[in-house]
Amino acid sequence: MFALVASCAMQPAAIVPQNVPSVFDATGEPVGSLPTPDWYRTFSSPELNALVDIASSSNLDIAAASARVAQADARARQAGAALLPSLDAAGNANFLAGHSSQGSGHELDWSGMLSASYEIDFWGKNRATRDSVLHLAGASRADRDTVTLTTLAGVANGYFSVLALRDRLALAQSNQEAAKQLLDVIDARLAAGAAAPVEQATQRSVYDAAQITRLGLQQMESDARTSLALLLGREPEQFVVRGQPLDALTEPVIAAGLPSDLLTRRPDIARAEENLRASHADVLVARDAMFPSLTLTGSAGVQNPALQAAVLTIGGAGPSFSLGANLVHPIFDHGRLRAQRDEAQAKERELLSAYRAAILAALVDVEHALSSIRRLEDARQFQLDNIAQSTKAFEGAKLRYQSGAGDFLLVLEAQRSLFSARDQFVQYKLGRLQALVSLAKALGGGWTQHPESEAATATLHRTTNP
Repeated sequence: MFALVASCAMQPAAIVPQNVPSVFDATGEPVGSLPTPDWYRTFSSPELNALVDIASSSNLDIAAASARVAQADARARQAGAALLPSLDAAGNANFLAGHSSQGSGHELDWSGMLSASYEIDFWGKNRATRDSVLHLAGASRADRDTVTLTTLAGVANGYFSVLALRDRLALAQSNQEAAKQLLDVIDARLAAGAAAPVEQATQRSVYDAAQITRLGLQQMESDARTSLALLLGREPEQFVVRGQPLDALTEPVIAAGLPSDLLTRRPDIARAEENLRASHADVLVARDAMFPSLTLTGSAGVQNPALQAAVLTIGGAGPSFSLGANLVHPIFDHGRLRAQRDEAQAKERELLSAYRAAILAALVDVEHALSSIRRLEDARQFQLDNIAQSTKAFEGAKLRYQSGAGDFLLVLEAQRSLFSARDQFVQYKLGRLQALVSLAKALGGGWTQHPESEAATATLHRTTNP
């Protein structure tokens, strides 16, 4: 009977299957490969590789998450210890003395004892408690891996942002120089009486606006470097990014795989699943608390007097031992234990919803990244044509104006369009790189169950299941 009840109590959590689509909507023909744990190296940037390595070892959020893993492991060892008998050693000495009209006397009572206690886990409550903290430890590891993946993706995005801002700065400097050259032409034409003062004032405002844009981009680049330093756990002072043009980077080809694979590739889904399994174990603990508990105790050693009792006392030093059993069954507690069980069941339903939500969020992340990559690819030729036509229009308008046959307003508009097209193209290239980072992150970044988690769980099960 006890074995049957205990077996029922230890049923694993029923993870309700989540309906997932067979393919992603935004995916095309399967090309490329799934991201690996070193996915960031596929961008072919040695500096990015070095920055990611620094973040892996120095990021403070990752360090804090790792410390939480150590705490969870310690709690798991504590819970596992409850399945085994406990043994204590105790020594005691008590000197008694007294005096009255009948005389005086003294006595030294002492003992050296070993005591043991063991709760028989009929209903599996202690095992369920151990399983709960084991799953929480697994959730803590998955949380650390989620923090790590998010941090590394943040480093890649931050690095690309710095490079893009530097490319935009170079364009702003080029635009400023072009505005100065055109201003010099207008000054010469004005001196020759071939231009109006309003043209000079207008172009000077364009030149000033180019300087303002350049200074604003410098501030943005500085802020991006500071944010990147924070992700690396470094002080922003003297933090240098050598950088390279965005065109020097390689765009990896990443395959999305099957939606169902996300269930085993994302650490945040693993965290939600482990939390759900822990809550199921908590339900078992709350239910088993309503059943009787039996604890065996025993002690043995040497003491003086050899036996202390209210009826019979054996004087002198000698061996002594005792055995006991304690059976406790709750009878009336105003519904406290039932309320605790109901609370645990409601918590399990909450975490089941959180698990399903994690799966949906993962699917949405992948769809967003795939859709962004597809739309950016569709816009690539338009971006290139925009730059080509804007360059052609500006050069033609400038030559016509210099020869005295063109309209200044056309030159001004062509200049603005060219700078906007070039600046937009840099942001477009940044968007492509960041979309690839988002896809690698959404697919789990090559995450797999950490070996230390499996080893820790197996070791604890062997220790507590002799």
